[in-house]
Amino acid sequence: MNDEYFMKLALGLAKKGEGFTSPNPMVGAVIVKNGKVVGKGYHHAAGKAHAEVNAINDAGALAQGSTLYVTLEPCNHTGRTPPCTEKILASGIRRVVVAMHDPNPGVKGGGIDYLKHRGIDIKTGVCEDRAKRLNEIFIKYVKTNRPFTIIKCAATLDGRIATRTGDSRWVTGEEAREFAHRLRHAVDAIMVGIHTVEKDDPSLTTRLANNFGGLDPVRIVLDTHLKIVEKAKLFRLDSDSDTIIITGHSVSEDKKAGIEQRGAKIIESPVKNGLIDLNILMDRLGALGITSLLIEGGSRVIASALSAGIVEKIFFFFAPKILGGDDGVPICKGQGADLMKNCIPVKDINVRQFGKDVMIQGYIDK
Repeated sequence: MNDEYFMKLALGLAKKGEGFTSPNPMVGAVIVKNGKVVGKGYHHAAGKAHAEVNAINDAGALAQGSTLYVTLEPCNHTGRTPPCTEKILASGIRRVVVAMHDPNPGVKGGGIDYLKHRGIDIKTGVCEDRAKRLNEIFIKYVKTNRPFTIIKCAATLDGRIATRTGDSRWVTGEEAREFAHRLRHAVDAIMVGIHTVEKDDPSLTTRLANNFGGLDPVRIVLDTHLKIVEKAKLFRLDSDSDTIIITGHSVSEDKKAGIEQRGAKIIESPVKNGLIDLNILMDRLGALGITSLLIEGGSRVIASALSAGIVEKIFFFFAPKILGGDDGVPICKGQGADLMKNCIPVKDINVRQFGKDVMIQGYIDK
């Protein structure tokens, strides 16, 4: 039996839940009997049935004597849904193949041990690396209670995200921008600095083609002195997601009241060197249940996030165009490394092309 083949099918199913399952992980499940898939399922959204349950229901009576392939250890506790282990036992499944153990410290090992002790044949670690990469957000959050943080930017070949006039529409083409909106759908929150709001007046919503139905992330603006204007587009959106303004402590109560009346939430957070302390902010966002964060700019915010060491992953898009001067807006603004050997290293590089644009994806090597 090709365990890896069937597990890859389960991983593909799990991916369908991207953007919808937070704070839960993405999970897929496949049930195989006599070498044929008889049931499939994935976790659609938090609070809904888990992947194993959906697959077992899909298989029906054919689950008896079958093998279950599941991308994450079956749960053995009652949360918003009953434990999957009981459903597995009741179905008559004889063998369970698991890609990875549940990394949540509170439940680690529970499901696998429970099934083993009741006579189920267990195999673990099949496509484990792919399963961990799929749920990198969930793993980071359950271990640290801080969001998995991503930087996305689009630049010319000479590293500028806007011209000297602030014009940035558009650096990249439609295909790259579509992918960027899929990133917005996949995360819990998106963050920019006040300068980006002043220059671009962005919506920070998810806009996908073909009526995909993507979800809007929570919109976060770093605004130490609460300079945002009440007519900003962020306060005039038809969106189910919140807008949060992060400010310092020395802010006018009248200004705060005016912004809150526009429907935004204001969170005061400590300031370091004149800017919001991003390390403390990550703890606060984690406490709000934000498991993932996409930083889209501007250049000072990107530099601050890298300097603070809060970034896990990057998506750098480069368009086949050259600004041709040193007066545009750089990807990062401020003081950088003094020596090349002290630059921030990036590992696990992946390069993709979107139309004429090139994307470099990688992970910060901490």
